[in-house]
Amino acid sequence: MTLSELKPFLLEITNLSGNIIKEYFRKTSSFELKKDNSPVTIADKKAEEILRNEIMKRFPEHGIIGEEFGITNENAEYKWILDPIDGTKSFIAGAYTFGTLIGLTRNDEPLIGVIHQPLLNEFLIGDNETAELNDVKVKVAKKKELKDCLLLTTDHLNFYVYQDGKKFENLIRKVNVYRMWGDCYGYLLVASGFADIMIDPIMSIWDIAALAPIIKGAGGVITDIKGNDPMKGNSIIASNKFLHKLVIQELN
Repeated sequence: MTLSELKPFLLEITNLSGNIIKEYFRKTSSFELKKDNSPVTIADKKAEEILRNEIMKRFPEHGIIGEEFGITNENAEYKWILDPIDGTKSFIAGAYTFGTLIGLTRNDEPLIGVIHQPLLNEFLIGDNETAELNDVKVKVAKKKELKDCLLLTTDHLNFYVYQDGKKFENLIRKVNVYRMWGDCYGYLLVASGFADIMIDPIMSIWDIAALAPIIKGAGGVITDIKGNDPMKGNSIIASNKFLHKLVIQELN
């Protein structure tokens, strides 16, 4: 189960889900609220359905964890972890920071991750060793000082709910530029060297599983906010090895 073996399949299924997403983008703003008060649209559901169907046809012995439809084959060695639209709020608003996340794990360790932005035709794939954006290898930026950095997050106010908001405010004051170009697209920008730090104070497994092998493959470091294994946490810091240490110090 290597990147070269799986890449054609992943391109195929993300094109199918992407076609569904493009069909609904800016065509409807209707959504339902789930139990956690997060929104879900018909595009989320249909995109996950087609991803699940294609994976099960190709790998019937594998498991799936999806944001919208839960767990299949929970004890399988290989599991696909799906977020059909990461950034549903952005999608509903007609913004471009959303994307599809697909992670593949073996015995719960991340093997391969994909970020797909169907409207921009951007396909980022990583396997812990390398990362490619539309077939071009990418690397995280090499900056070493916070004062030179572009820092991104998804929702500023979430730091006050889930982490230490004052410490995050202090970090903001030490960087060069701070923006909320978040959701999965912020991680694409970090992996491809356009942004330097991406932080989310609250995350779920379907957010994290795809990101870990991409950031690592691009030469970066990804942990939770305490500096621990992101797959066992519920928050994310992604950056290069120099800045990551500084951010951990600031937030802890």
